Amino acid sequence: MIRFSGIFLLCCIISENKLFAQVISDSLRVDGNYRSFYFNTSQPPKPGASLVFLLHGSGGNGKDMINKATQLAQKAGSENILLVYPNGYKKYWNECRKVASSLANKENIDEQAFFLAMINYFKEKYKIDDKKVFAIGSSGGGHMCYKLALTIPEKFRAITALIANLPDDQNMDCTEAKVAVPVMIVNGTADPVNPYEGGLMPAGNFIMGTVRSTNDTFQYWARLAGYKGDPTKENIPDNDPADGKKIERYTYRAPGKPEVVLLKVVGGKHDEPNDINVYVEAWEFFKRQL
Repeated sequence: MIRFSGIFLLCCIISENKLFAQVISDSLRVDGNYRSFYFNTSQPPKPGASLVFLLHGSGGNGKDMINKATQLAQKAGSENILLVYPNGYKKYWNECRKVASSLANKENIDEQAFFLAMINYFKEKYKIDDKKVFAIGSSGGGHMCYKLALTIPEKFRAITALIANLPDDQNMDCTEAKVAVPVMIVNGTADPVNPYEGGLMPAGNFIMGTVRSTNDTFQYWARLAGYKGDPTKENIPDNDPADGKKIERYTYRAPGKPEVVLLKVVGGKHDEPNDINVYVEAWEFFKRQL
């Protein structure tokens, strides 16, 4: 594994409050491929910072998440977070969907090695606390978060998966560690791509295969954490009635057990609700796991 020598400085405007932020791009060589990522150092983290990866969806890149997670970026300094926005291999992740037609999957790219290399990179350069590593992912990035929790759970304190269900048994090609991890899921009931009730993921010429239902995905993590019975239900205030969505929060929480949460976005599609900021919500969930 060889660290790439080039470090590039980019300028990025956070449009919501017109703050200028310094974004650094760097790469690591993993199994013969240069894997790149962005991170923000406008408010340098103090030693012991939390490391949060933000993972883009299929066909995207790290800059997509820079643009989406601006409210979380504004909290980075006060919360002592280092936000990292990795790029998938040729815009895709090699996650756990066996039949995925991406080159990342076909070439069996070693994603675990990439994330372990990034954790070591930020521990060496910025003294992050490697016991406080988290991941938030959207769509294909949510699938990548599941893979991290399934295969190297000892490296991640908690994950949040947005608009993503676990692959079903016939489409699962990850070796599951079956270790309990705090997990938050945010899925829409009217999602045409990630079907809430499970089944085939329609994606035109791109193949993604079949997934479990959202409830089965939720219960997978709840069972690993040792929960039985029904979760606690809470209705989140409908702060944007015009968007046609309402959010129900289902929570398993008990002393000594990882917290498992489902945000059921009633009427939600393959997008994010307006009633909450999902990235800030994910961080609040992560903080409860510290």
